[in-house]
Parts: sequence; C-alpha cells; structure tokens
Amino acid sequence: MASTEHSLMLDFTTVLGTSALGGYIANRIKQPVLLGYLVSGVLVGPFGWQLLNDVPRIKALASMGVAFLLFALGVEFSIAELKRVKDIAIKGSLLQIGLTTIIVAALTILLGWVEGLAQGIFLGAVLSLSSTAVVLKTLAERGEINTLHGQLMLAILIAQDLALGVMLALLPALTQPENFAAALFSALVKVLVFVAAAIIFGKWVVPVLIQRVVATGSTELFILSVIALCLGVALVTAGLGLSVEMGAFVAGLMVSEIEHSDHALSKILPLRDTFACLFFASIGMLINPQILIANFALILGLVMLVMIGKALIVFGIILVFGYSPKTAIITSLGINQIGEFSFVLALAGLQQNLISQQTYLLLLGTTAITLVLTPIWMNISPRLVEYLAKIPFFADKIKKYSEPKLLSIPEHISNHVVVAGYGRVGQVLVNILQNQGYPVIVIENSEASIQRLRHQHIPYIFGDADSELVLEKSHLEIAKALAIALPDPASTRILLSHALAIAPNIDIIVRSHFDREIDLLTQMGAKEVVQPEFEAALELGSHLLTTLGEPEANIRQILSTIRAGKYQSLRSGFRLNLPPDN
Repeated sequence: MASTEHSLMLDFTTVLGTSALGGYIANRIKQPVLLGYLVSGVLVGPFGWQLLNDVPRIKALASMGVAFLLFALGVEFSIAELKRVKDIAIKGSLLQIGLTTIIVAALTILLGWVEGLAQGIFLGAVLSLSSTAVVLKTLAERGEINTLHGQLMLAILIAQDLALGVMLALLPALTQPENFAAALFSALVKVLVFVAAAIIFGKWVVPVLIQRVVATGSTELFILSVIALCLGVALVTAGLGLSVEMGAFVAGLMVSEIEHSDHALSKILPLRDTFACLFFASIGMLINPQILIANFALILGLVMLVMIGKALIVFGIILVFGYSPKTAIITSLGINQIGEFSFVLALAGLQQNLISQQTYLLLLGTTAITLVLTPIWMNISPRLVEYLAKIPFFADKIKKYSEPKLLSIPEHISNHVVVAGYGRVGQVLVNILQNQGYPVIVIENSEASIQRLRHQHIPYIFGDADSELVLEKSHLEIAKALAIALPDPASTRILLSHALAIAPNIDIIVRSHFDREIDLLTQMGAKEVVQPEFEAALELGSHLLTTLGEPEANIRQILSTIRAGKYQSLRSGFRLNLPPDN
C-alpha cells in the first residue's frame, strides 16, 4: 500500500514538475503555456520517456481538472457582458457555430473522412470553438481588449464557451445515430429537467448555504463547500447520463449569481490551474509523436483549411452585422483557431467512440499548431488591412463599406474640435469642451456609444475614425484641433497619418498606449502625446508634493520639465536635477 502511495506521489510530482518547466519554456518563447503542458505530457507519457508508473490514476485526477476548468468558466460567465453586444454574441455566434458545423459535416461526409452524420456533426462542433485564453491574453498584451474588434472577439468567444455546455449535454444523443431523434429528445428532456432543478437550487438553496458557511468565518469550510458543490453537481449530471463537464459548468453558473462569487473564484483558481495542468498533460500522454510525424503534411493542410475556412465564415458574419471590412478582417483572423475547450469535447468524443484514436491525434496536432499561429495572425492582421487598402480592387471594396453608417452633425460647422473615440477618455474630453462652449464632433464605431451620443444631442459620425471617408465628413480641414482617444494603437497611427494628409496644420493631441509609441507619434506629427499612466503618476506626485509643503511654483516647474521632455526622465529612470526652493 505504501509503495502504491509512493508511486502515485512520484508520478504526480513528475507531471507537475515537467509541466511547470514546459509551461515556463513556452511562456519564454511567447507561446501559450498549455502547449508546454501538452509537450510535457508527451515526454513523460507511454510514448515518450515512460517515466510514469500509474497513468490511469493520473488521468483520473486530470478529470477533476476538467471539472474545475468548467466550474471556473461558469463562475466567470457574465450575462451583463453578453448583453452589451448581445446581437453579435448570440446571433453571430449561433451563425458561426452552425455554419462551421454544417460545412465541416458536409465536407467530411463527402470526402469519406467520417462514417456517418453523427461523427461529421461532432467534428464540426469541435472545430467551431475558438480559444478564449489565447485570444484574451494576446488582446491584453496588445492593449486591444476595449477596441471594437476586441469586444467582438470576446463576445463571440463568451457565447462559444456557453455553447460548450450545451454540446456536452447533447453529446450522448450523437452516440445513437440509429435512434438519433429519440436520443436527442431524451437528452433535451434531461437537460431541461436538470436546468430547472439547478435554477431552483441555485436561487433558493445555494445562496443560503454559502451565506451560512461564510458566517462561520472559516476559509477552509468555504473552500470545501465550493469544491463539494462543484463535484457534487457534476456527479448528478453523470448519473443522469449527461456529462460531468456540463454539471461543473452549471454549478459555476449557480455560484456566479451569489454575493460571494468573486471570493469563491479566487479560492478555486489555484485548484483549477493545478488540475487543468494535469488535464492538458494527460492529453499529451495520449499523443504518439510517430503518428504526428507520419501525418505532418496532412496536419499542416488541416491547419490551413481550418484557419482560412473559419476566418472566411467569421468575416462574412461580421460584415452582415454591419461592421467595416477592417473590423471584419481583424476579428476573423483573431478567432480562427481551434480552442482549448475543443480538447475537452474531443476527449469526451473519443471516450464515447465518436472519433477514432488516429482522428483524435490529428485533432490534437492541428489544434496545437493553430494555437501557436494565433498571436502571429493577430499581429499581422492590421498590417494586412493596410496592405489591402493599397490594392485598387480591395481599396474600392474597403472604401465602399467604410463610409459612415450614420451621422448627426450641424449643417454649418467650423473651428470645432474632432474627438476620435468616445470611451472613458473621450467622454471626459467632450464633457470639458462642451462645458466651455466649444463645438465638438465625435467619431465612434460602437453602437452603444452612438446611442449615448444621440441621447445627449452631441454631434457624431458612426464609423471607423481611421477611414478617410469618415474623416472627410468631419470637416477636418476647417477644424481647430483633433483629439485621438482610440483604444487601438494601430488605428491611432493610421488616423494620425490620414488626418495630417487632409489637414497638415491641424493641432493633434494623441493618447499613447505604450511608452515606445511616444516618440513615434511625435515624429509622425502629433503636437502633443499624452501617456495616461505617466499623467496619473504626475498628478499623484503633485498632490504628495503639495502635502509635503513644496511651493506651487516648484511643482509646476517639475511637471512642466517632465512634460516638455515627453516623459523622457520617467522612461529612462533618471532623477530630475531641479534647484531646491530656498
């Protein structure tokens, strides 16, 4: 017995240690850490160095990782976020998932890659999901989460994550193709009964139980209660013939509606990350590198087919919803990979004999490569838009679809200020200018922001600010100044260039997103470049110096020197050698 326990502990330590090393290496070479976990699993597994003695027990622990992964997803799920872009999130995502599933099912059946409709539908469902983790991380690194394309990507990804729960619930019906209608009906009934019970339990029982546990003041009891809820609901769904993953997801949704959801999530995240690491490593243990090497050309072909096919589907959907070609291109190239939750769905399909071991391995290889390519696609997409805009055929199409969709500006306006972007910064700017009686025109491409502008009777143009056609409508050549407060660094640079081409002498104030942009935007012709973090630090420093008794004149001199030097003293870390006040 002691030998068995020692063996399991050794295996557990081996998997976690190699996964930590693999994740670190992946992070250092700018790749998703889950790829490091996969490679670690390959190396220590039965097709690698064979370092593990008890693979089945490691996989049993890994199944808990899936449960915690889906539970955390449920807790993090935000109905408010989904409502903000509900049209594209719900209708657009349904179109994207539906079209991807139909096209993949049709192609695989025609080419003879699957044995029946059920397998084709399953493969389509697996390929329809994209990677929330990789896309969100890349958007955050590029400072594009609050851009229009960033919000569209996240809206579709959130809806896809929610759809995963439905796919897992309906999976058992696909295993009975000869009696599909009856199996589907039975699965739907089970899902409806379970969801109804979950709503009742989540509304009237869970909040009371959690409240009483919190009242004890014991962190240990709180963590144990949350874990018991997650695994308990997962076991109930397994007993109903539905998936464990769906139960964990619904348990997370229950907790998301209670007052202590953030606290619960903070406690479960370390467990989720630890066991999810085991899950991805256990997937790696199933990979036979020889099969991947033998089929490498096929996998590369599948990668190109999947990424181009998904990009075309998403591109068409974004255009149909009235967004510009630029937004459609960047969004489509951002979510054209296969996601990490496809691993969960593919493994469930393998266990229920919906796909063969070889098909499963091909899916793993294809998914891993698409995840590696995602940051590259997202980096080149803005440049691709700029390149296409220089080709006459594409330039005409882009211009045609980039015209302002809606505008509300006075018939005669001059000496006004054009504000590009109506986010937090833009709103403050417009408020200050209007309070002082200066005429303003706002350029914005968010429908929600346009509704606010319309309600407040502020002149606006609905469209992409970096579009030349949109800029022409703003009467930039007779404007007093242009303030650029866009959340997208690439759009900021393009807009600055276009604006100076239309009105070379206009005074342009630009918000910089990163330190490295300050000199570039200045060289491009911006009269003033503002870095929000530095400005916040200057205001904090000013207040502290006032509190410490520093004369007002000295404080103004310090701030003026820093700003005149384009924050160079802050960026370089040098001290300011100003004479002290005597």
